[in-house]
Amino acid sequence: MSQSVPRPRRPAALQRHPSGDDARPGLLTRAARGVKGASTTAGDIVGGAAKALATPTGALGAAVEAAWVTTHLALYPWGLFGRHGRESQLGFRVEHLPPIQRGLLISDVEAAGTPILLVHGMVDNRSIFTLLRLGLRRRGFGRVTSMNYSPFTADIRVAAAQLAEEVEALVAETGYERIHVVGHSMGGLIARYYVTRLGGDERVHTLVTLGTPHQGTYTAYGWHNQLTRQLRPGSGLMRELDQPVPDCRTRFVVYWSDLDQMVFPQRNAALTHPDLSARNIDLHGVGHMSLPIIGSVVHGISSTLAHLDSEGHTLTPGVTELRRRPS
Repeated sequence: MSQSVPRPRRPAALQRHPSGDDARPGLLTRAARGVKGASTTAGDIVGGAAKALATPTGALGAAVEAAWVTTHLALYPWGLFGRHGRESQLGFRVEHLPPIQRGLLISDVEAAGTPILLVHGMVDNRSIFTLLRLGLRRRGFGRVTSMNYSPFTADIRVAAAQLAEEVEALVAETGYERIHVVGHSMGGLIARYYVTRLGGDERVHTLVTLGTPHQGTYTAYGWHNQLTRQLRPGSGLMRELDQPVPDCRTRFVVYWSDLDQMVFPQRNAALTHPDLSARNIDLHGVGHMSLPIIGSVVHGISSTLAHLDSEGHTLTPGVTELRRRPS
């Protein structure tokens, strides 16, 4: 494993990183990039998402996506306020709990009590996690909370610093030195930056990402501002995330779908990095917004977080072990 200049270890110490994100390329350069990006991904878009949509599972997934988007729009205003799920439901009595909650609490009280922090995507809020939060609570996890960051956020690095502050507050409040984080869409990228560039692996045991453009997305060429420039393949931020991360302690569980309409090409939501222990799980026929509500995803997250030891390995043979990728 190659060595590099030590990275910053204090989440609060945010420095501005000069990169290509801040430079404004000329009109011809932007046009050339757009044409090249379109030609590169045309086959992926038609052969990937369209092919998935043509299957019965894909058609059903599109219907679920449309229904959930409509529901989410209705819930959106309620997610703008309050600190969702901050209270703890842990206690010493278990006879009043459903069997599934009682089972996790009795078998592994530490797993049941480890805080889970949910981080939403761009121009969204905590309401996207309404069903996921309920599903995790129903399966026995007693501390499931979520954070909102501004819909006008213009820099992933700034949002990552805000996440660092939220994590430190959660650690101080609960007494747990390490927590789990689940990030949807850009929320996963914010969490990854915190973990790998701001020393957040000291605090984050497991990071689960849902539809996160780990390798950038060509849909970001549809808007031109500082934030969307960071989300483009090959951007300064993407190059920074590709830098070595020696001895990263956080384990990654990465969900991506062939019907994701926001990440093009869809496989860019997979995470490949020689220094990171990542398990990629590809789904068929699941839309971008539906990823946090699908039963298999909720069950997979619950199973993984319920059976991990302090080093991120599974304790139950029935759960697939997280293995480090060969460097």
